[in-house]
Amino acid sequence: MKNAESVTFGGSGLDRAAHLRGSEDKLSALLQKEGTGVLAIWRGKPLMDLKTRGLQWLASDHPVFAAADEGPIWLGLDDGIARFARDISGWDPDQVPDTLGAFHDPSEQRHPDLPASQAFCELRANMTALTPREAEMVTMAKAVLSWHEIHGFCARCGAKSVISQAGWQRDCPSCSAHHFPRTDPVVIMLILHGNSVLMGRSPGWPEGMYSLLAGFVEAGETIEGAVRRETFEESGIKVGEVSYLSSQPWPFPSSLMFGCMGVALTSEITVDPDELEDAVWVTREDMALSLIVDNPAMKPARKGSIARFLIENWLADTLD
Repeated sequence: MKNAESVTFGGSGLDRAAHLRGSEDKLSALLQKEGTGVLAIWRGKPLMDLKTRGLQWLASDHPVFAAADEGPIWLGLDDGIARFARDISGWDPDQVPDTLGAFHDPSEQRHPDLPASQAFCELRANMTALTPREAEMVTMAKAVLSWHEIHGFCARCGAKSVISQAGWQRDCPSCSAHHFPRTDPVVIMLILHGNSVLMGRSPGWPEGMYSLLAGFVEAGETIEGAVRRETFEESGIKVGEVSYLSSQPWPFPSSLMFGCMGVALTSEITVDPDELEDAVWVTREDMALSLIVDNPAMKPARKGSIARFLIENWLADTLD
């Protein structure tokens, strides 16, 4: 696709300055430099300005970072401005809602050391308000910090590991193993049959919401093979030709979505109830209508998702 990288989280040309990750002295100086910004993230939710819905950057010595149990991670240079991110999940607000961590979390947490105009907000609900640069930085920060949260111990010997390389590595002091942030490859499929697209609904999604089928790529499997296997397993539809369209980093928690188009060889749907609640063929006309008219029976994929991006480009005949 000619406009493939215009997808949300698709990249903005950020200078990641990876050569600085091993230079503690230089990063320490940048961290203390006036104008440097550190993004606070609380249990996966970035600090945002409630009016603009943009990211809110703090000085490295801000009181909120007293709740951090590890140092900041290096994001890069944002037009020459140093950017870091730091997890403060150790902070306990007065109330933690039941929706925290759910598919839809409308709650916003305000820290007592921050102004009322700032809060920790769920990224899914706010991703379309971000600039491309903000989107690239927050997806990087959220994914890497989520990895640190669940990889605090060496996978080889079980000893406690320590953060290194400005957050882009964990080292084991016991067996000297090195561990690196992982990314989980996922295929998401625009499966077409004539004038229709295959849409599926997962259990637990908001009422009426449908999206493209998707699934993880297995070990030793090609992207094309994963598209065919996942589509058949979930819906019983056999797929022939498969082509790659676009990709999207998806920090929920740390996936890379490979958007593909597949040509269906069959049309009879047999839903796997362990995977999907429902699957249907939707005509181009009905899909276009669902994007402009509130249809409780067919709510389209969320704005900002690669599913919505692929569907809109299919409708606009801009897939090539």
